[in-house]
Amino acid sequence: MVSERILPEFNTASVRITKEEGLLLYEDMILGRFFEDKCAEMYYRGKMFGFVHLYNGQEAISTGIIRALRRDRDYVCSTYRDHVHALSCGVPAREVMAELFGKETGCSKGRGGSMHLFSAQHRLLGGYAFVAEGIPVATGAAFQSKYRREVMGDESADLVTVCFFGDGASNNGQFFECLNMAALWKLPIIYVVENNKWAIGMAHDRATSQPEIYKKASVFQMPGVEVDGMDVLAVRSVAQEAIARARAGEGPTLIEALTYRFRGHSLADPDELRSHDEKQFWGARDPIKKFAAYLFEHNLAEHEELKEIERRVQAIIDDAVQFAQESPEPDPSELYRYVFAEDE
Repeated sequence: MVSERILPEFNTASVRITKEEGLLLYEDMILGRFFEDKCAEMYYRGKMFGFVHLYNGQEAISTGIIRALRRDRDYVCSTYRDHVHALSCGVPAREVMAELFGKETGCSKGRGGSMHLFSAQHRLLGGYAFVAEGIPVATGAAFQSKYRREVMGDESADLVTVCFFGDGASNNGQFFECLNMAALWKLPIIYVVENNKWAIGMAHDRATSQPEIYKKASVFQMPGVEVDGMDVLAVRSVAQEAIARARAGEGPTLIEALTYRFRGHSLADPDELRSHDEKQFWGARDPIKKFAAYLFEHNLAEHEELKEIERRVQAIIDDAVQFAQESPEPDPSELYRYVFAEDE
């Protein structure tokens, strides 16, 4: 077993959250976990097709960062593991599930599927099938925000863009080119590396000359931050600082969140490459269980309150599946619709 990186320690004594905030964070993570579990069930029952990449285990990153943004105003750019990012952005579970079923009522009108979720309303700039493909798109979104604010005088354009990608993407040319541009132009963007140790079946340590990705930020004179991606409060804390810097015009930040996916790369992956010991090590750090323990310890929630959240979320998921199953397929006569921007 490859030795594990030492996870950065986070002092929870520095955190001040209300009961309402705590329950919101818990519900957001539960929504992501339950949604992905239902996706696995539907996939294996033959209701979903193609590649489906689940996010189980990484929920603290989506919740900690996206829920610190201004919902429906700031931008989020995702990857092919995009379902939970979409949910955290506020895309209704019905629309995400319907998209996975390939239905007309999906957030991408049934044309995108699992890897290509999109919502203009909720500022989700898309999921992307190719590794690192979203990094230039997110960088462009950040540039237009800066241009509108500083050149066109639009004070409402004090918007921040968050770009998610995996450890494998940090070895791609687009990563280096875009971080260089963002640093030069002080763009309001946060680059978030969800380092789950594996780029499909390639162990991260075998594929890069510098495994500590956050240190690559120093080349561009931008802050690089390492965080325990299994701790929603730690992620939320570094996100709030990076968002404040970006909104104040102080430029980009690179955040490396150390995390682990509890399932294989996709639902078609037998997951035979990762060792039992490694899975056990990370499984014991389940971000949802960790945060629930924090809420109990600090008298921010009772067990029954969390159970009620879980029941409510399960009802949302069940409703989303029923909605997806009953929704119509895209009309074949509209095969070429939505190809061009003028058809919205």
